Amino acid sequence: MRLDEELILWNQASIKLMDIRHISMKPEEGLSSYRLPASSFLYAVRGSANLQWDGKKHQVNRFHILHGGKGCSLEICPIEEAFDYYIIFYKAAFLLPVRQEIVSIMERSNPFHIQYGFVPDHPASLLHKVQLMHQEWMEQETLKRFHAKTLFYQFVYELLRQLYSQDIPTMQADLVAQARHYMQEHYAELITMDLLAEQLDSSPRHLSRLFKSQTGSSPIHYVIQIRMDKAKELLLTTAATLKEIAESTGYPDSYYFAKMFKRYTGVAPIRYRMEHTKVDTCPNVTSSEARYGIVKEKSLLYIDHDNHYQIRRKGSLPMYYSNKSSLAVILMLCLTLLLSACSTSTPGNALQKPSDPVSVNDSNAATQKQTKIVSTVKGDVEVPLKPKRVVVLYLLGDVLALGVKPVGVSAVEQGAAFEKELANTQTLGTWFEPSLEAVLALDPDVIIVPSEETYDMLHQIAPTVYIPYEKMSVDDRLKKLGEVLSKEGEAQALLASFRVKVEQSKQKLQNAGILDKTVSIMEGGKGKMGVITSKNFGRGSQVIYEYLGMKGPKIIQQEIEKSNDKASGKNVSFEVLADYAGDYVFRSAYQGMVDLSDNPIWNSIPAVKEGRLIEINFGLSYYNDIYSLDKQLDFIVGSLLANVK
Repeated sequence: MRLDEELILWNQASIKLMDIRHISMKPEEGLSSYRLPASSFLYAVRGSANLQWDGKKHQVNRFHILHGGKGCSLEICPIEEAFDYYIIFYKAAFLLPVRQEIVSIMERSNPFHIQYGFVPDHPASLLHKVQLMHQEWMEQETLKRFHAKTLFYQFVYELLRQLYSQDIPTMQADLVAQARHYMQEHYAELITMDLLAEQLDSSPRHLSRLFKSQTGSSPIHYVIQIRMDKAKELLLTTAATLKEIAESTGYPDSYYFAKMFKRYTGVAPIRYRMEHTKVDTCPNVTSSEARYGIVKEKSLLYIDHDNHYQIRRKGSLPMYYSNKSSLAVILMLCLTLLLSACSTSTPGNALQKPSDPVSVNDSNAATQKQTKIVSTVKGDVEVPLKPKRVVVLYLLGDVLALGVKPVGVSAVEQGAAFEKELANTQTLGTWFEPSLEAVLALDPDVIIVPSEETYDMLHQIAPTVYIPYEKMSVDDRLKKLGEVLSKEGEAQALLASFRVKVEQSKQKLQNAGILDKTVSIMEGGKGKMGVITSKNFGRGSQVIYEYLGMKGPKIIQQEIEKSNDKASGKNVSFEVLADYAGDYVFRSAYQGMVDLSDNPIWNSIPAVKEGRLIEINFGLSYYNDIYSLDKQLDFIVGSLLANVK
């Protein structure tokens, strides 16, 4: 990694010291498979040890310094004498939203994750800082700990200076290997992409893409495969019940486990056990245990062919029998079915054949009316004519606007126009990496996804429609969704109503004398300011620049016209920010945003100084579905009119 890029990240990150420890380890002691809870520096001050830092071996002596990221595995074995070392735990975070420049550097090489070890040429100054840092930290006073943080920055500066002057090679942490190791250890626990990314101090999207590029599988698919392999082992080598196997492989109950097992193996767990195990040769398992041990006496009874439980009504008998009575029961059932068939036939038609062409055609016609074929970029998809259980990722507002309340959705940005509408709806994780198990548990009859990655993840669960929202206009997208959900009329009405509203809004702005004023959209403000330079970046850009037809300042308008409708923005230094400021400035507002109230350059911009600065909620302006665009239009036009003097 280049020093200039590493310094950009250290300068932009918010650093929090988590802990500073001084540890003395005797020769007979050691540390095995300790997973770092945060990014860490280890500084040896006495003795020597054989050390493994995420599998990489080091022989560490006095003044040896090592660095590793969160989730890295550490093993220490002292050699002969006691081994003393300091370990400093810290966390680096970035205020949202993160600039694209930062994201790009972090994805290439993350300095808070990289691994290296070296002996500095001038260790004394580093040792002094570490000792004083630890002393201040142990005081546990606010001022002392603040001083410890300032010493930490001095320590990092001196370390980086010596690291790069000695041309020490560094190694990017293998996040995929760490993720696989974590999942193999914790497969029986709840694992989500957010949790996994948090454990490894990464972003869910970056980790998911990295994992898939290296393994060909998503992390969630990988952990499910681990669970299925373990379940197969338990089914074949133990007499454990379905409930016990479910609990030991991370599933809440036997029904959920059985459904997942059949989805991934093509056969129900009971049948899998029967087909792959011979009762008389099963080691250490009695015949009765091998046959009946998978169902407890009081449990609901699993029916193999349709993945449902047999509900035991009051007074009914359980659906299993002893060997002695099974033949009699089967004969009784056959007789009952025969009598039932005779008693329910109509007069004069008691011997009507089930293959009668009229009844078959009628049945097929009834079936055909229940589904339809929808053409998509992934081919034809057969969907229910009137879907009742819809799962939708990202395109939440479009589906809501069509009058459909989903049973499951991706996480909703705080402040989104439809946040209250979906307050009680099942959340399935991020739109780019939803929980497969949560989706499956909802038993959807259609799934709507915004990317090929999510299509590949979910299309085996239920009919899945991929809507490439970035490549489709709002009109085309809404019409396609209307077709999928059998809401074609509603889609046309929504679009027509929105067009009328846009024209009315333009007329209001024209009457107020501000339709021809320039508008800028900005975000951020730490060091540089992000400026939106396209019509479909979000943050209200589509409403302002496309629907209302308002212009940006000349330098922005040129970029908008060159963008070819691709989402784009740029980082602008404060020294030239005034050139990018229009007559009105919309600034994306979110929790933790930089306070610019005392910034002299910001306050000198005419729009800011004269009260034409409008803050628009990040969540409200994040989406570009028809529901959100409608609410953004109300807010933007209302705010502009309120600023007319």
